[in-house]
Amino acid sequence: MGDPSLNTQDSLVRPGSLRELANVAVPLVLSCGSLSIMHVVDRIFLTWWSTDAVAAALPAGMIQWTAMSIAMGKATYVNTFVAQYEGAGQKQRVSESVWQGLYMALIWGGILLLGIPFAGTFFHWIGHVGAVQKLEVDYFSILCLASGPALVSTVLSCFYTGRSKTMVVMWVNLASVSVNIVLDYWLIFGAGPIPEMGIKGAAIATVLANVCTVIFYAVIIFVNHEAKEYGLFNNCRWNQDLFKRLIRYGFPNGMLYFVDVVGFTLFIVLVGRIGKTELAATTIAFNLNSLAFIPMMGVGTAVMTLVGTRIGERRPQLAVTTTWKAYAVSAAYMLLFAVIYVGLPELLLRPYEPKVITAEFLEVKKMVIVLLRFAALFSFFDAMAVIFGSAIRGAGDTRFCLYYSLVTGWGIMVIPTFIIWMYSDEKLFYSWAACTSYIGVLGLGYLIRFQAGHWKKMRVIEDHFADPISEDKERPAQEALT
Repeated sequence: MGDPSLNTQDSLVRPGSLRELANVAVPLVLSCGSLSIMHVVDRIFLTWWSTDAVAAALPAGMIQWTAMSIAMGKATYVNTFVAQYEGAGQKQRVSESVWQGLYMALIWGGILLLGIPFAGTFFHWIGHVGAVQKLEVDYFSILCLASGPALVSTVLSCFYTGRSKTMVVMWVNLASVSVNIVLDYWLIFGAGPIPEMGIKGAAIATVLANVCTVIFYAVIIFVNHEAKEYGLFNNCRWNQDLFKRLIRYGFPNGMLYFVDVVGFTLFIVLVGRIGKTELAATTIAFNLNSLAFIPMMGVGTAVMTLVGTRIGERRPQLAVTTTWKAYAVSAAYMLLFAVIYVGLPELLLRPYEPKVITAEFLEVKKMVIVLLRFAALFSFFDAMAVIFGSAIRGAGDTRFCLYYSLVTGWGIMVIPTFIIWMYSDEKLFYSWAACTSYIGVLGLGYLIRFQAGHWKKMRVIEDHFADPISEDKERPAQEALT
């Protein structure tokens, strides 16, 4: 099988070192940032087009993402299979895992197309005003066409992230974001022979950008001769046992995505029922918090990848080392943002100020400043939840994450927020207190689960593909600790 320490991007990088973590995490952080910029640009262009369009894009986009979240969580979990098989030196199994993920992506992409005929009825039931409702139907129906390509591109990205080749993912995402931004402008406002299409143009741009992402990955695989190295076309057969294991471990991960999306969506809906000002303040506070949170997702994916690799190598102590180093960096990063949230809220809110300052905006601004203090408090636990949650999922502990997130999310955030909305006078304050409590309990729970160490004995690959732990393999872990 060879020396597992050579299964990194750079054989000179010591396994478990901070440099190894940075090599994997930094490109993923930049990828997450680029995707965030894409969504911001989408909203800016639609704001220029019409208020109704930007109002329709957010709920329609969230509902499409909610419908796709279970499948996306399963597609993303191909990363763990690739990482563990790569760590065990099983290139054939790496390619077989990718193919099972592709079959799953194509099946779910086809199923999600079935939602298009029911879009009109569904958005009529939601009950938004007529003009917005029509745009929601158009946007959602076209976005459904992007489900298949989005899932396929996610699986193909796992072929690289699972092997710690995250620079490839970064460049593909940057190229796809560039394509999306250019197509957005052309298709929304029209250019040359292309007519103005408004919100339909924005949705078509998203579909085409996802198709381009698949093409980019396919070209890179061929150019780098990785298809031959991993036998991608020799191992494309349906593997029932492997597919079942992908569903077994990936489905809880997909449900975790779904539970999180639904929980926070309901939280926002309930806050919106308090009042327009409270909803605006909550939206701005979450947008500002995303500046810190989104890069954390890239670090979380890196941790999941490296933990999966070490589990495949049967070197769990190195996984512990990497996880704690990732948390130390993430906690320091979030602490910096916490200081900014509390100390410089006026500076953060300056881009949101209208040309003419109104009494309504001043009220929203006052609320946001208070809410940012909540964000400063829960940011520390946010880092804990992302890092330690990613670590145990990288080993295969997905069911615990699902059940724990479901119980705490509904028990501490969603249901209490509903009760607060019905009976409390300080609705916004106590709602955010419930949200902060949920994130705190979630982070602490994942830390306790990580420390318990059950995940060290888990793996999603077959046991006979990993050698017994030897002193020679564990020695680098002790060196990395020192």
